[in-house]
Amino acid sequence: MTTQLHKISLPLKLTFLIFSMVLNCVGIVILQLSEEKITYDQLGFLESFKDLPIAFISLFAVNFIGKFGTKKSLISALTVVGFCSLILPFVEVFWFYKLWFAVIGTCFALGKICVYGILRNNISDEKSLAKTMSSVEASFMIGVFVVNTGFGWIISSQFSQFWKFGFLSISVLSAVTIFLFSRLSISEPLKTEKENIFKDLLAFINPLVIIFLAVIFSIVFVEQSFNSWLPSYYKNHLKVNSFFALQASSFMALFSYIGRTITANIIHKFSLNRYYVLCLSLIILVLICILGIQYLDSTDSRALLFLFPVIGLFLSPLYPVINSKMIAHTNKAKAGLLTSLIVIFSSLGSSVSSIIMSVLFNQQLLEFYSMYILCAVILVFIISIIYFRFADKNN
Repeated sequence: MTTQLHKISLPLKLTFLIFSMVLNCVGIVILQLSEEKITYDQLGFLESFKDLPIAFISLFAVNFIGKFGTKKSLISALTVVGFCSLILPFVEVFWFYKLWFAVIGTCFALGKICVYGILRNNISDEKSLAKTMSSVEASFMIGVFVVNTGFGWIISSQFSQFWKFGFLSISVLSAVTIFLFSRLSISEPLKTEKENIFKDLLAFINPLVIIFLAVIFSIVFVEQSFNSWLPSYYKNHLKVNSFFALQASSFMALFSYIGRTITANIIHKFSLNRYYVLCLSLIILVLICILGIQYLDSTDSRALLFLFPVIGLFLSPLYPVINSKMIAHTNKAKAGLLTSLIVIFSSLGSSVSSIIMSVLFNQQLLEFYSMYILCAVILVFIISIIYFRFADKNN
């Protein structure tokens, strides 16, 4: 890692922290608005208003970033996020949440491509990239922990009706991050604007890329089953109050942070493929234990409150490890295009997962929640093995 990258690591981590907080507040919004008689059918599509703009904008964000540069693009995205977080507490209508998440999703598409581009342009080695990406992505999990814990305290206090004012802290954090970026001199690639993004995309797509994107879609599909819906699962199926539901979910984020931090520090000692497969195997083992408790003991056993968060320890390394493996073997000129595809399929995985989860909740099928996730993880395992075989053959 270069000295320049070391200097900008803090604002990069803060950027992911901010986006994590605004993206993962969906679970809190669902939890709160469900008490205001808004149906799960409506709430399930909130994720789509966030994810579909991410998917659409990501394809064209490469041109925007290439024209204006990563620093200006990042600052622009953070400015919009800060402003949106500032005005949200003062708006009451449900349609505004849809617009708000759409704008946040657009900014995230720009921000993530910028961050990944900076990392790829400074690091070439596969394991070094995995180490740095795991470290930066770890801050994303801290954002999940902070937003669930912070809003949980507000919701459980005597000022619970003012829970939306917690978004003002995100606005302040955005201002701090913008200030840090404004004081840095970041080396930029030559400003270019490609004439035909679709032609470049068709030339870039091959069987390995398609399988890789299927893996990314599946991983985020599983992650989103926890991130936005675990608090509601705790409250509706395990019968705990809103505060404890959010805190239990926060512990999953904390375990996820630990998982990515450990990965960043030990990944040099292991094969990326074997480490990845080990994490997947441990997730399956924990889910089998959960299913065993549900079918042999009780479907709403309190032991589940403590077992679900453990999954985050093994689930969180998958995304940065598989991304770093693919990005490290991609030409730097194509890194932005690959990142946009990663963002697109991540957002699609998130959106599809949330829609399916809304059906489970609306149909009162929560006893199948664990089985549903186990099937999804097994699918990730199968697709990942296929990807590794293709990747090793090509390399």
